[in-house]
Amino acid sequence: MDAFAPTRVELPGITLSVIDTGGTGPAVVLLHGWPDRASMWSHQIRGLAESGYRVIAPDLRGFGDSDRPEGVENYTFDKTSADVLGLADALGVDRFALAGHDWGASLGWALTIFSPRVTRYAAFSVGHTASFLGAGLEQRQLSWYMLWFQFPGVAESVLPADDWAFLRTWAHPDTSPDDPALARQIADLSRPGALTASLNWYRANLDPATFAGVAPPALPRIDRPVLGVWSSRDMALTEAQMTGSAEFVDGGFTYERIDGVGHWIPVEAPERTTELLLDFLAG
Repeated sequence: MDAFAPTRVELPGITLSVIDTGGTGPAVVLLHGWPDRASMWSHQIRGLAESGYRVIAPDLRGFGDSDRPEGVENYTFDKTSADVLGLADALGVDRFALAGHDWGASLGWALTIFSPRVTRYAAFSVGHTASFLGAGLEQRQLSWYMLWFQFPGVAESVLPADDWAFLRTWAHPDTSPDDPALARQIADLSRPGALTASLNWYRANLDPATFAGVAPPALPRIDRPVLGVWSSRDMALTEAQMTGSAEFVDGGFTYERIDGVGHWIPVEAPERTTELLLDFLAG
């Protein structure tokens, strides 16, 4: 059987599509973001597996071929965190290294903060929650879409219009129209219920008052190593929200900047992403 072919893993209340390379090496869990699926990490999955790691990459709930439960309440961080920890239990994994991109990065920060099972964490694009919320007006301006996504039915109408013209020009400004990664995102989002399920991540986990800087959360500090990676052509995230993450990490924070690359770092800079992960995991 192809070690990189996904399988269905049944968990309490949810079934996830999961790539699991198997083996007895150290486990690494890879979490994708919006609006992706586990195969976004294809280059990294292969590179890590060839270096002896057991790689586990799920389609997070609402994405890819995993279940898409109805209702905003089904996409809160407590449920998505339980998915990841439950998946580790189902696969017989106790402790694991973790990497995340976009919403997967936000979820990864939450898991690293609250679960001692995470041994080290690599965050791509999205910084620590408190750093993101404290990054100032420039970051809030770039994050305008997060508030727009809060209104049910609005983004569902605008995003698919004119062959997904808005998604193409906003999220993929430097991508050719026939780019396979973009085509995969559009094909996934075009399935019944998939766009709303993906937007429910924003609707379940973003409070407008917190977004505006009111009562930022007080979170436990991180006592494990963290790698933060940001790309200079990211259309949604400032460098400051990533570099500021160091203030909340006691276990050692390493920062890497990738110039000339857009938001989708693992896809647009696959070799560099794999290299950074291998170096970080070996530390």
